[in-house]
Amino acid sequence: MNVRTQEGSAGHVDHAAAGSGRSAFRRPDTRIARFIAEALGDARTVLNVGAGAGAGSYESAAREVTAVEPSRSMRDRRPARLVRAVDAVAEDLPFADGEFDAAMTLFSVHQWSDVTRGLREMRRVTRGPVVVLTCAPSLVRDFWLYEYAPEVLDTEARRFPRVEDIAAALGGTGTVHTVPIPLDCTDGFNEAYYGRPQMLLDPGARQACSAWSFVDDGVRERFDESLRRDLASGAWDARHGHLRTQSTYEGSLVLVRATPWGSVRPDRPSPAPEHGPAAPTGP
Repeated sequence: MNVRTQEGSAGHVDHAAAGSGRSAFRRPDTRIARFIAEALGDARTVLNVGAGAGAGSYESAAREVTAVEPSRSMRDRRPARLVRAVDAVAEDLPFADGEFDAAMTLFSVHQWSDVTRGLREMRRVTRGPVVVLTCAPSLVRDFWLYEYAPEVLDTEARRFPRVEDIAAALGGTGTVHTVPIPLDCTDGFNEAYYGRPQMLLDPGARQACSAWSFVDDGVRERFDESLRRDLASGAWDARHGHLRTQSTYEGSLVLVRATPWGSVRPDRPSPAPEHGPAAPTGP
């Protein structure tokens, strides 16, 4: 049985303290949802692990969803239109082998206590594709935010598991594709503001991205001061102004999709995955 914290989360983020304000900035983007739906294919029953509250409506990409969320505060904030979430962790899923047509986990694996065990559990209970929306840590620091708050992106790069490790844990055959982020993306993770830097001056927007909770007030104050100064002087636009009109941004956001080789056993090593041409490399 996986060890649980008092609040119910298997990760290190205090979701109860984060509050419901997160939902104002983390609204699922329909264009990203289409990528998820395509990856799930014609699956009827879909398991959503780490379903949360704010990102829950990405579940509309699936037909029939079973949601798993270990945080009680996140479960309590799920909208009534969504299914009630099962209280469980990825590393110990209370389902039978091959119970679901497909499974997905979105912006969640970096908060698990044991990523490999959690992914193998997803593989165990899933007959078809397992879909993981995550960030490639080797690409996280390429974003302009690194010039202003390197501590934040260093934190993200350390927390996200390598894409190769995700694919290896899932086994079978897989693809990795970069997900283009639209300029007006409604899901407010850091790179969603690639062309709207002023948005990250809003403390609420920063709080909605968990990496900011791992740095101290001094980092946030220095970031705020330096970005405000560069926006006022035009220094930011001189370096990155082209991003303000760039329709999409291809950064660290990736979609990993793995399907089993016949009868892949989740507790044994599997053949190396076959990556698509757009697959990023790990650190």
